[in-house]
Amino acid sequence: MSEQYTRATQALTHISLKSQIKPVLGIILGSGLGNFAAQVENADVIPYEEIPGWPQSTVEGHSGKLVLGTIAGVPVAVMQGRVHAYEGYAMEEVVFPTRVLGLLGCKSLIVTNAAGGINTSYGEGALVNITDHINLTGRNAAIGANDARFAVVDGAAQRFFDMSNAYSPKLRALAKAEAAKQEIALHEGVYLAVLGPSYETPAEIRAFRTLGADLVGMSTVHEVIVARHMGIQVLGISLVTNMAAGVLDQEINHEEVMLLGKKLEPQFGSLVKALVPQVAAAAQA
Repeated sequence: MSEQYTRATQALTHISLKSQIKPVLGIILGSGLGNFAAQVENADVIPYEEIPGWPQSTVEGHSGKLVLGTIAGVPVAVMQGRVHAYEGYAMEEVVFPTRVLGLLGCKSLIVTNAAGGINTSYGEGALVNITDHINLTGRNAAIGANDARFAVVDGAAQRFFDMSNAYSPKLRALAKAEAAKQEIALHEGVYLAVLGPSYETPAEIRAFRTLGADLVGMSTVHEVIVARHMGIQVLGISLVTNMAAGVLDQEINHEEVMLLGKKLEPQFGSLVKALVPQVAAAAQA
């Protein structure tokens, strides 16, 4: 039994002892978006430090709790914060929680983040439906032994897996329709991931724009890679909490990222809450 799978099953056992919820959908909350967890009804809250093998977040805005319960009657597992490679974690630790969500029974995943806007048609506070990503972190979370117990899809273990539709077109269409219904402007764009923790230089942002990136951040792509490795359908939503370096004549700081995230959380929360039953139903279809 691989070490990662052993640790994941230990985490699974602990979570199952703390909660009777059997989630079908996972939600990962990015910087400044953690208050969405208050939408969970009949919640069982488990601090990350109590879960065997679960990495601890060290970044402001990531409170570090797993919240299990229901939203609109759908059993969910909500991660109130994530960890990043720039905190010093190995990539397998960064995606460990995603692995556990899959083992818990999640068939779909809503992954969110605070991002820098590269596309000049965005403004601070824009919500973006992620259509694709570019991984410039220099690592891939699926590196290493291919444990079939993590990656059995349609009866077969995946070593090499397709990323043509890493962000499900069906789920993206649901998000677009729901946003229109709520009269929320929802852009579409490509998310580019860097390692961090420094923000990007203006020259890097110009290069990223040339590559076709609309957004930049330091998370998300590895969670998505692992989710697809496990056959989990993914919807990605970014909140543009700042324009990227060089777009505006101002410096970037994490405190402003947090403040804008909290300010726009009601709109974000309304959209995601309405999408939960739709995404869960689509993944089960």
